[in-house]
Amino acid sequence: MTETTQGIRPFRIDIPQDRLDDLKARLAAARWPEQPPGTGWERGVPVDYLKDLAEYWRTGYDWRAQEAELNRHPQYLVTIAGQNVHFLHVRSPEPQALPLLLLHGWPGTVADFLDVIGPLSDPRAHGGDPGDAFHLVIPSLPGFGFSTPLAGPGMGPARMAEVFVELMARLGYERYGVQGYDTGSWVAPEMGRQAPDRVCGVHLNAMFTFPIGAEGELDGLSEADRRRWEALQNLNDGYLQCNGKRPQTVAYGLHDSPVGQLAWIVERFKELTYPEDGLPEESVGRDRILTEASLYWLTGTAGSAAQVYYEEMTAGSWSAPAGDADAADAGAAEWAAGPGGVPTGVLVSAMDKTVRRWAERDHNVVHWTELTQGGHFLAMEEPELLVGDVRDFFRKVR
Repeated sequence: MTETTQGIRPFRIDIPQDRLDDLKARLAAARWPEQPPGTGWERGVPVDYLKDLAEYWRTGYDWRAQEAELNRHPQYLVTIAGQNVHFLHVRSPEPQALPLLLLHGWPGTVADFLDVIGPLSDPRAHGGDPGDAFHLVIPSLPGFGFSTPLAGPGMGPARMAEVFVELMARLGYERYGVQGYDTGSWVAPEMGRQAPDRVCGVHLNAMFTFPIGAEGELDGLSEADRRRWEALQNLNDGYLQCNGKRPQTVAYGLHDSPVGQLAWIVERFKELTYPEDGLPEESVGRDRILTEASLYWLTGTAGSAAQVYYEEMTAGSWSAPAGDADAADAGAAEWAAGPGGVPTGVLVSAMDKTVRRWAERDHNVVHWTELTQGGHFLAMEEPELLVGDVRDFFRKVR
């Protein structure tokens, strides 16, 4: 099979210059709100911080350099069940490499994985064991980046999983692994459920777990798990509520104002990176954060990407965590299918809120790792730790 016989066509990122010029003009003409004296991040992104970051985006950040880095990797487009899908496909030089699908979340993109592509696909060249090699398939989730437009309503994790199972089939991969975080941590297990004869293992980080209303499920939680559940209940979920309940309304501001979109995204990096009290760029470099923001802005997908929250909140399989145990119970019910299914590995960073008991209730967990560092965006924050754990897990299931 060649990558042109299954409707798969080569793709290269080439943003028109007038779109970049428009971005700079909008940044230069931004209207800035006042901020109450003596306030900081507790009320949202501080205006002085965002002014400085936006000015760097306008005058210092080099999109063309980042575009070239992405274009170093083979990219393709394909249409599956009416949905356009963009993906990177990086074949390993090792003939016995295991195919591995890498799934990002929100506000992530395929750029999340730039630092792990080399070590995962060519461990021999990075001081690793060639037996740990992977052929990598890294798609933009439907509605994200170049995987647009959305084929229609209903594109939640289950539908995304259907699309990616078909993608792997078209690539000729009969047996493969899946790794995902955030939204990807919902899509990856769905792929295991839909294609258990093909998915040899699922590796997850930044995954959410919820109680389902079962008697005694909160009794005897470990101290670490109790802290994680309390942190999830106390999470400021304002962005989740807006994305999940009125994504189209939110889209107008995100689509029309690069400053508004930047604030919406950089707040996620501030709140979800490690250490919690640090600035985002202390965990993920400014250029990488701005590459993420630029991919949303230049493709006009901040609004369509938010639709996945609406799909899952209205379907009842994804709940708003903050202080709403009833919603959490309803949202988790779909996932409480017992610990059967494909082998699953879970990597928990210092910032994650994953409760082990509930993860093991819902998944066939055969591998569990807890870190004392790292946050939500491990592929960018701690790529070596993510690579190491992915290798460790898949050695068990290859």
